[in-house]
Amino acid sequence: MSDLWRRGGGIPVSDDGVSVILRSDDYESVHYGLALAAAALAVNKPAVLFFTMGGIRALQGSPPALQDWDRDAANRARGVGGFETLLQACVELGARLIVCEMGLRSLDIDRASLRADIPFAVAGLVTLLEETKPGMHLVSL
Repeated sequence: MSDLWRRGGGIPVSDDGVSVILRSDDYESVHYGLALAAAALAVNKPAVLFFTMGGIRALQGSPPALQDWDRDAANRARGVGGFETLLQACVELGARLIVCEMGLRSLDIDRASLRADIPFAVAGLVTLLEETKPGMHLVSL
């Protein structure tokens, strides 16, 4: 029997991968979430990025409306991957990006204000849970 099957039920699972809930509009949380997802993808593990509440602002404009945004330039100057590099890596490596419909409504954010160059789906918590396969880690930042 394949290692991808758990005992008792035959449900296919992934023993790795990560789903990251980005719910804050602070640079550090969003940056770390992108870094975590990019790292998972770099070692061929699936990654889901779920932008909700303040985290949705990460996809508004370039630069995004994140608290402490000045840290991005400081990080890049120190050789740390910047926001845009990490976001593009996640997209290019196949991360699934989901923007929370409830978060959009709650903060009265128009979908049209989000970046058109970043592929994402607008969905909810049920979709997040469906995309977080058994064995994947669910992280909230």
